[in-house]
Amino acid sequence: MEPISQVSFPKKKQEIQKQEADDAVYMNFMKSHCCYDAIPTSCKLVIFDTTLPVKKAFFALVANGLRAAPLWDSKLQRFVGMLTITDFINILHCYYKSPLVQMYELESHKIETWRDVYLQCSNHFLISISPQASLFDAIYSLLKYKIHRLPVIDPESGNVLHILTHKRILKFLHIFGKKVPKPAFIKKQIQELGIGTFRNIATVQETATLYDALSIFVERRVSALPVVDKQGKVVSLYSRFDVINLAAQKSYNNLDMPMREAVRRRTCFVEGVIKCYPDETLETILDRIVKAEVHRLVLVDRADVVKGIVSLSDLLQAMVLTPAGIDALLS
Repeated sequence: MEPISQVSFPKKKQEIQKQEADDAVYMNFMKSHCCYDAIPTSCKLVIFDTTLPVKKAFFALVANGLRAAPLWDSKLQRFVGMLTITDFINILHCYYKSPLVQMYELESHKIETWRDVYLQCSNHFLISISPQASLFDAIYSLLKYKIHRLPVIDPESGNVLHILTHKRILKFLHIFGKKVPKPAFIKKQIQELGIGTFRNIATVQETATLYDALSIFVERRVSALPVVDKQGKVVSLYSRFDVINLAAQKSYNNLDMPMREAVRRRTCFVEGVIKCYPDETLETILDRIVKAEVHRLVLVDRADVVKGIVSLSDLLQAMVLTPAGIDALLS
């Protein structure tokens, strides 16, 4: 009779292999699809020339309901970067003095002028991807470089075909991933999986000023801030996208207003606070975040006190990159 250890070893090995295959379902799905697959049949794309005044560019983003646009340099005859809501936030944060002092830089700067100022303190270059590259590579680039917009550029024509986002990739998985078997880990609770940010959560008091919120956006590089009351309970969510609406309302000259007022003044689409709880499963979280078409969920306890943030980046890292042994969020 063979020793038990020798009999059980092959079985144990089979279980490990089965577990690894199960964990790699979404990773393999992303590796087997290219960026072109995720491009919708119809979408809006706006391109700015770098000689365009920044104020007009931001108004154009608002008018078209966009968050970013590729930048074309006529002199160099190529795309050189992206203009995003982050640029608008950085301009406001950099040049705002008081409601009584006009921001001449915002009124007079061209995009190229702002880029010259901004690029002195940061090493920004255009990060893009080929339509033939895998969605796995796209996710890696989005998370590694901590960007929210990835231009898909045709290597032959040099044209921008689409701006790929975390949301688009996750929606693509949600629609077409139904054909692949569901891995066992999506039935686990998110607290067990450790998905999300749970320490040093960036929040803003509802009594703080809008400028305080911009400072947190710039310093912490977060995409949204839970607005909390004195008890730490979440009362609303203020995102980077909300800031661009200051351009639409022409109210960017008064950043001293309290957050309570800034939240109340929002007139366009508001993402709202979509919450989740630590004991909910990953499957529940995925379904909620895709259907709500939001970029993150606020993790709260049963008293609505903020305990963490679960973002699209956190989900893609856990579902796609972690099984590949990559932690792009820490790189």
